[in-house]
Amino acid sequence: MTSLTSIWPLFSLRLSTPRLELRPLRDEDIPRYVDAALSGIHPPETMPFTFPWTDVPADELGRGTAEHVWRTRLLSRPGDWAIALGIWFEGELVGCQDMSAKNFAVRRTVSTGSWLKQAVQGRGLGNEMRTAVALYAFDHLHAVAAESDAAAWNAASLGVSASVGYVPNGVYCGEARRGEAVDMQRLRLTPGTFRRPYWALGVEGHDAVASFLELPSTPADVTPTPSPALSAEVTP
Repeated sequence: MTSLTSIWPLFSLRLSTPRLELRPLRDEDIPRYVDAALSGIHPPETMPFTFPWTDVPADELGRGTAEHVWRTRLLSRPGDWAIALGIWFEGELVGCQDMSAKNFAVRRTVSTGSWLKQAVQGRGLGNEMRTAVALYAFDHLHAVAAESDAAAWNAASLGVSASVGYVPNGVYCGEARRGEAVDMQRLRLTPGTFRRPYWALGVEGHDAVASFLELPSTPADVTPTPSPALSAEVTP
């Protein structure tokens, strides 16, 4: 019988750290993903995301979340791709780590964005999940840089990024909520600034992913021009 992973090889991917498992979200994961988001990600008076997707009624958030997950699949093809990795902690889905790329064969750069529900923030999980995707990007995808951004006021998120090795890469003016301007800090991580952990990353299913996305099989010998990240981090 044909398996789902043979149809959509990205579902084969599994990343494991000492406390977390990261794997692409399947349709059956979406309700738990929505429940995690509805449990609270940030105080209502603030908006850490570049798009205010949490500022909607519960039923709209559910539909919007499902559309986001499905959209990442539609965007995934050789060269240009997006993967929404669910974050599992102690058997519970607690957040998401997005990783995407544009013209990856040339630029060798990934963009990342993430969130964790408030109930598990402050335990170092943000560092662990971001470190996991950095290890995967550099050691398996042969990326030369990872880019992201965060609201300039979000000291907690910026601190987590710094702990991984991200460095400031310019500021731009964003609009987190309609009519509300906010300075956004661009961030960039390279193998030279990356603070490697003491632990090794567990990786399953990479060969299927690499074949499906036609990923480069050797390290790059050029450094791409930095570009704005696609989504913000909010994982203190």
